[in-house]
Amino acid sequence: MCGIAGLLEKNTPLDVNAARESILNMTMALVHRGPDDSDIWVEPEAGIALGHRRLSIVDLSQEGHQPMFSADGRYVIVFNGEIYNYREIRKELDDLNAAPIWRGHSDTEVMLAAISHWGLDAAVGRFVGMFAIALWDRKERTLHLVRDRLGEKPIYYGWMENTFLFGSELKALCACPAWRGEIDRNALTLFLRYNYIPAPYSIYKGIHKVLPGSIVTIRVNSTSVDPIKPRQYWSALKVVEAGIAAPLACSEREACAHLDSLLRRSVGLEMLADVPLGAFLSGGVDSSVIVALMQAQSSRAVKTFTIGFTERGYDEADYAMEVARHLGTDHTEFYVTPKDALDVIPKLPQLYDEPFSDSSQIPTFLVSQLARQHVTVSLSGDAGDELFGGYTRYFWGRDIWRKIGWIPNPVRKSLARWLTNVSPHTWEKLFHKLGPVLPHQIMQGNTGDNLHQLAEVLKVDNPQEFYVWMVSHWRSPNSIVKGATEPPTVLSDYDHIGLSDFTERMMYLDIISYLPDDILVKLDRASMAVSLESRAPFLDHRVVEFALQLPLSMKIRNGQGKWLLRQVLYKYVPKELIERPKMGFGVPIEEWLRGPLREWGENLLNDSRLKAEGFFDPAPIRSKWTEHLSGKRNWEYHLWDILMFQAWLDNYN
Repeated sequence: MCGIAGLLEKNTPLDVNAARESILNMTMALVHRGPDDSDIWVEPEAGIALGHRRLSIVDLSQEGHQPMFSADGRYVIVFNGEIYNYREIRKELDDLNAAPIWRGHSDTEVMLAAISHWGLDAAVGRFVGMFAIALWDRKERTLHLVRDRLGEKPIYYGWMENTFLFGSELKALCACPAWRGEIDRNALTLFLRYNYIPAPYSIYKGIHKVLPGSIVTIRVNSTSVDPIKPRQYWSALKVVEAGIAAPLACSEREACAHLDSLLRRSVGLEMLADVPLGAFLSGGVDSSVIVALMQAQSSRAVKTFTIGFTERGYDEADYAMEVARHLGTDHTEFYVTPKDALDVIPKLPQLYDEPFSDSSQIPTFLVSQLARQHVTVSLSGDAGDELFGGYTRYFWGRDIWRKIGWIPNPVRKSLARWLTNVSPHTWEKLFHKLGPVLPHQIMQGNTGDNLHQLAEVLKVDNPQEFYVWMVSHWRSPNSIVKGATEPPTVLSDYDHIGLSDFTERMMYLDIISYLPDDILVKLDRASMAVSLESRAPFLDHRVVEFALQLPLSMKIRNGQGKWLLRQVLYKYVPKELIERPKMGFGVPIEEWLRGPLREWGENLLNDSRLKAEGFFDPAPIRSKWTEHLSGKRNWEYHLWDILMFQAWLDNYN
């Protein structure tokens, strides 16, 4: 795992010393991603400079050093990630007599040889792995930025007047003397809705993320630079549509055996490393599958890591310990105190580089920190939910829509108005008076809030809007962010999606949005902050393509997700160790905001401060803060969004 950065100057030869200083600043901002080695390469006449920070994982010698040249001298590469099947590609090149004289055994050298022989697009189509690549073609004077199919590894890019910048994290771009960043208020509305900023946007105007499965190309000629030309080399939508058009035709037993084989191969490839390796283990289905398949292929006890919490409802450490004991892993657990977790919060703006408010960012960092004390690479179970139907919204979302979708829109909207004409507090008092004569189930939870939530659902016009409602925090962010208009995303521009089944559409949208822009961002930044390489075997694109061929009945059955994945797991772990209600990987933000974080929150949400900064309308924020502190309502998600932006803004300023 590494950090990459670079710049390309329009129409101007580079001053070598100035360029090296700029790239040095950019790569030093990424030292956490690559503490083991670094270098800079400049070609002044072409206006290109590349920088690299290395975390040595495969081929620890200088033969894995980057920037690296192809054997024929045509290409120069800086690369972040791992190509797990590089040995297969190397053998294929040898068999074709197309291999250079190998200098070492790094995947980077094999990538360059593959690109030289097959061309960029065909070579990338052979790569199995996670990668963010910057490739300079010295012959064509062309820069290519390439991102892996599912978006595991990040890469940002954009113009600062005549200078094109790119890097693994925004902090690298900000470190360049040419940087002139301006906060994008429109992107801020997306952050308030989703708790992340979806690709291709970033928090800065004119700075973009390369989309998963895409190549961005910038061509330099004698007088100018051509417009940026992104293109897809892999499409999740095409894979989903192909899977629906030709679903898997085999028995459940055969499907289970095939998934076992695919995952075993993926896990086996991702266990290859020249440094100590382990795995995160929560005791849930996804991480337990990965660890079980690791242990099945290892001659020694796999190192596994779990963090626990003392707060009830947040602790899965005991479950993880039982799974670890059954599989015979070398298990390490660490119980996190509230102080341990709270101490992470000041670090979050620097770790995540742009506003990001999935609160499980805190335990993800803590478990990465724990693992890094023992290993340099850790495998995780991320993406199991998106691929195999693990989120509860996949089944209760469909059920809710079936119950209300048949009601004519005017009737639903009239009912919604009637429900919201009465405040949640008034509903609560009414239900409290009627409590002795009402069914017990109706009295569970905050009834007034639930009725207002129901009213919001009744207002939506179609299943797609209902999905967006489910994944939204602030549902009218334009009214919160001053002077902003919410831009389109893949979640709002959905007419091109030819998926009629509501659940399959939700799972597809999660794969192209929530997975790369939330889950994988969280994992990458948390692990890289402590120089730990995280690997996710579920994201082998062959596993993904198989999962997207499965009929829905093999994923969701009897109100429970991940049916087929569970059948694989039960070969290795007894069912009784796994079957329990799903828990999120979260922390008790709701209680902390009323307790140890109250003063911190009050400072960031101060009315005069919000007015002076000018990004938000303070009134709805202050209203939610007051209601939350009183205990009448739980606004933790909405408030955490604002707090994470405010904390990031402090760091930015």
